[in-house]
Parts: sequence; structure tokens; C-alpha cells
Amino acid sequence: MNVFLLEDDEAIGIGLKYSLENEGYTVTIATSVKSAFEIINKEKFALYILDLTLPDGSGYDVCKKIKSIGDFPVIFLTAYDDEVNVVMGLELGADDYISKPFRVKELIARIKSVLRRYNRESKGIIKIGNILINTNKATVFKNGQEVILTAMEYKLFLILLNNRGNILSRNKLLEYIWDVEGDFVNDNTLTVYIKRLRDKIEDDPSAPMIIKTIRGLGYVIENDK
Repeated sequence: MNVFLLEDDEAIGIGLKYSLENEGYTVTIATSVKSAFEIINKEKFALYILDLTLPDGSGYDVCKKIKSIGDFPVIFLTAYDDEVNVVMGLELGADDYISKPFRVKELIARIKSVLRRYNRESKGIIKIGNILINTNKATVFKNGQEVILTAMEYKLFLILLNNRGNILSRNKLLEYIWDVEGDFVNDNTLTVYIKRLRDKIEDDPSAPMIIKTIRGLGYVIENDK
């Protein structure tokens, strides 16, 4: 499996290449934004690992380019563990991030998790904990038993899944959601939909683990689910 690594620190790059190749991956390294663009314009990879800060630009720019080519998994390596940088990366479509310094075993575990998720979703299957969603058939199962969702509940669930890792504000959700008759869903109705969806998919709706509330910001389904 081909992996693209963008890292300007030679020691980190060599170490990661060695570790990943020991896991059976083939690794192509770029050390600048310019060389990254040259490589990804010619070749596609199963996974992209991008350092955030490069001598001639940002890993954000490379992520934008990758996502314009196709929906390929991206993991950011960042020395910045603050919310702004993390959120910005996820909003650009990154699937996960890991802060430096990190343990190689942790990065490899993240890589395997992201690749498993992409492999399932390429077949129309999404798995979140004990919930399995078949987007080809628009069906949802919990612990192997089908869960019947209304059209709006299913649509809301898909919106959150398609933005996994991104916090969606109530206003943003209201922009996305229109009911089946075409009427705009108001704030109170959104609250009802969120509650009903949680009642059906969460083990404990009063302490949700799938659709989480981020106080003052909105709702999120996290990447590691």
C-alpha cells in the first residue's frame, strides 16, 4: 500500500519511512510543498501524511490539492496542539491528526484505523461503535438489529457522518436540513430530531457517545468512533 509522507525534518522522515516500511507500506517522501505538488500531480496514494509547517508553505495547501483530486485519507502531523489548528485541518477534510512529539506505534494505529474506515465506506458501509450504516441501502443497524429512522433522522445522521471530526453548529445544521415537504426546520424542531436520533442509536441517550454535544459550539461525531 502506497503512503505519501510530507515532512521536512530529515530525521523524522527517515524514521517514519523505516517504521512504515517495516509494517508493509511503500513510502514516498517529499520535503517541501513544491516537491509535494510535483509528486501528487503524477501519482495517487492510499494515504497522505502531511506535516503542517514546511519551509515554502503549509500542509494545509497540500491537503486542499489532494482533496481536489479525490477523496483520499489525510493525516496531519503538527507541532501545534491548539484547537484552532486542529479544527482548521479537519475543516479542510483531514481525517485525523497527531501532535509532535508522537510515538510511531500510535501513528501506525491511527493509519490503520483511518484506512479501515475508508475501506468500509468505499463499499457503502460505515461503522460507528455498535452502529452499522449501509448507505447503499439506507439502512441502520445497532448490535445487529435494524433501527428504523425517519427520513429526516437518517438525513441528519448522514450529515453528521459526512462531517465526522468537524463540529457543526446548530445554525450550520439548520442550513443543511430541510424536511421532506421542503419547509425549513426551525431550532426547536432540530432539538427534537437530535433527541429522537440519540434515543435510537445511543446506548445511553442521556450521556451520548456517538453524537456528542460540544458546549457552546454544536454537535460532532468524532473521528475515532
